[in-house]
Amino acid sequence: MFKRVLIAEDHESTSISVRKTLEDFGITDAEYTYYCDEALMHIQKSLADEQPFDLLITDLSFEEDHRIQKLAGGVELIEAVKHIHPQIKVLVFSAETNPALIDNLFKGWQINAYVRKARHDAQDLKKAIEHISQHKTYLSESLKPAVKQKNAFEFTAYDVTIISLLSKGTLQKDIPNYLQQHNIKPSGLSSIEKRLGNLRDSLEFSKNEQLVAYCKDYGII
Repeated sequence: MFKRVLIAEDHESTSISVRKTLEDFGITDAEYTYYCDEALMHIQKSLADEQPFDLLITDLSFEEDHRIQKLAGGVELIEAVKHIHPQIKVLVFSAETNPALIDNLFKGWQINAYVRKARHDAQDLKKAIEHISQHKTYLSESLKPAVKQKNAFEFTAYDVTIISLLSKGTLQKDIPNYLQQHNIKPSGLSSIEKRLGNLRDSLEFSKNEQLVAYCKDYGII
């Protein structure tokens, strides 16, 4: 089980609830902060003191107040922490349900658990901590269908590039020039048209505008 835990949560009642859950596991060395910048400072100090935290529990959204913050939210905090302490376990405890964002946190930043703030989330939180302590990942059951649907069709880096260009107003006929300048292949117009056609068919869209809107809604671009 974990020895040292840091909680980054700007709502006091939630922070108290999380600490109570940790105490149920016999974890008493838990620090908490309401700010992402301060959380990063705690991590940095723990590493300097050679007493690193085992687990970071963080929300994604933090309300702004009079204190100016460099880190805007939990995603930025996770990125910064993983750069200096890649071994730390991360549990996200948030009301955010965007499947693309959640999927990226697992795949891009190797978080260990994602618990949705909802009814019965205390029990969900306990399950997540148990899974992490057993070197397993955990995702709230209510979020699994949406994340699974998002993963039903995987977008490649090439797909993201051409769809992003379309979303910025780049004409389809001008995309080959961009790809050639950045040494991205295949760069031919026929290849681009074929790939966009395959994407539209797979997702049952008739227009590129629908494809762009879908990717924006799911956080793919």
